[in-house]
Amino acid sequence: MIPLSTSRLLALAATTLLLAYATGAPAQTAAQAPVELRILAINDFHGYLQPPQGGIAIADPADPTKKINVPAGGAEHMATLVKRLRDGHPNAIFVAAGDLIGASPFLSAMFHDEPTVQSLSLMGLALSSVGNHEFDEGADELKRMQNGGCHPVDGCQGPAPFKGADYTYLAASTVETATGKTIFPAYAIRSFGGVPVAFIGLTLKNTPNMVSPPGVAGLSFKDEAETVNALVPELKAKGVDAIVVLIHEGGFPTGDYNDCPGISGPIVDIIGKLDKAVDVVISGHTHRAYNCTIDGRLVTSGDKYGTIVTAIDLKLDPVTRDVIEAKADNNIVRTTLAKDAAQTELIAAYDKLAGPIAARPAGEVTAALPRVPNEAGESPLGDVVADAQLAATAAPEAGGAVIAITNPGGLRADINGGTNGAVSYGDVFAAQPFRNQLVTMTLTGAELKAALEQQWAEPARPRILQVSKGFGFAFDPTAAAGSRIPPDRMTLNGETIAPDKPYRITVNQYLAVGGDGFKAFTQGRDAQTGVYDVDALFAYFKSRSPVAPPPMGRILRLN
Repeated sequence: MIPLSTSRLLALAATTLLLAYATGAPAQTAAQAPVELRILAINDFHGYLQPPQGGIAIADPADPTKKINVPAGGAEHMATLVKRLRDGHPNAIFVAAGDLIGASPFLSAMFHDEPTVQSLSLMGLALSSVGNHEFDEGADELKRMQNGGCHPVDGCQGPAPFKGADYTYLAASTVETATGKTIFPAYAIRSFGGVPVAFIGLTLKNTPNMVSPPGVAGLSFKDEAETVNALVPELKAKGVDAIVVLIHEGGFPTGDYNDCPGISGPIVDIIGKLDKAVDVVISGHTHRAYNCTIDGRLVTSGDKYGTIVTAIDLKLDPVTRDVIEAKADNNIVRTTLAKDAAQTELIAAYDKLAGPIAARPAGEVTAALPRVPNEAGESPLGDVVADAQLAATAAPEAGGAVIAITNPGGLRADINGGTNGAVSYGDVFAAQPFRNQLVTMTLTGAELKAALEQQWAEPARPRILQVSKGFGFAFDPTAAAGSRIPPDRMTLNGETIAPDKPYRITVNQYLAVGGDGFKAFTQGRDAQTGVYDVDALFAYFKSRSPVAPPPMGRILRLN
């Protein structure tokens, strides 16, 4: 039996603790200490199982006004960094902000990105929003990425049956018009130390203008901020006050990879419209790295191609169950990190199948063919790709093309050439990984001009098309919409394009169905489908090597 004096002391102590709990007094117990949560995040991986050329560009520590390239990326090194960043953090989760697949190098694209899904599953990825490139092969193929199974056309090509992703795709703003339901769950709730945290995943509402229309057929993409705000009451009704948004939309910072002295772009406007209940925003899409505070909340992005893993540390109040502190650190995936054995084994298994195909010689270059455009929007690689497509479709039986046009977003990697300028099929595929068939159609000169005027459908981010030799145009970006290209500055082999004259034009299938907002190409007549764009480029190298960077000047910027 406890003595009376001791009982009174215990009762008094209990009363004091209850009063402290009720009044928010500073007396703390171990149970009331903040719950610490570490979130690891990536975005825009794009199937880069192996380190990308050039790594990541960062400010030179010796001279911040200059940039240096640091070797970075690769699934083997990323997996090691993810494990290291998780160590010592009992509450941790690994998430992503979209474009994990699509526009991928040969090793992943050859197998419809199954290797990438397996790689990220092995790393312990838990949740990801969908990006626009997740729809490159259509919604059904994206569902296969989630659920597994063999490709409907190519079958099972990998070293083992494809089981689908161990992580969960989230798509709060992507709705199937036939059912009114989201294509994937809108959010996921995870509990850490007894505190629930919601992760809302969504892609940019502009996805239909960035993906081939068949890829998003039957889907609608809702406003990002409106979608999130509509979910807040539902989450609060479930007792959730800590909210993290995974969004495939981003901004354009002015600083280095781990700071944010200035940022602009769509993400700034979206965050300004978000309910104050949203605590953290993990973003992507613009292929930039930043660590920002916008409108009082943490906003991050981790560059591209697996070169950065963002570590976000949150403190959660166990009483209010809200975020009381948030900070982040962008960690470079340096290639000096040890290689993860499981990732090495996975990559080797796929490389054994893909390696001999990728190694096939294509030809040579006399100098690198970069995809970075000049001030007029023209690039050496764009010129060569357009020339290759014209060469593949110029013969009467192949379409009779006199002009070829390709979209800059379809150019995904420079062709630099290896020893003695050697170029392989893998190099060609990396430059054009979408495998779009070529389509040759008839357009009048007026219709061609209408298509070219659509390069400024988004004036702040024009998409300057790449054109074949012999054809050229000039533009004035300050002119009124629909009048940016003077009619007398569109020429073919030195002659002005006649508005009422028909021309045979080659584009890829993506443009032919109105991709990137180029709806005018859907008006083409007498369409003839040809070879795949990557095969046209491969054949061009085989027959024209060594290939030299063409002289610039097909596209001229006025004013």
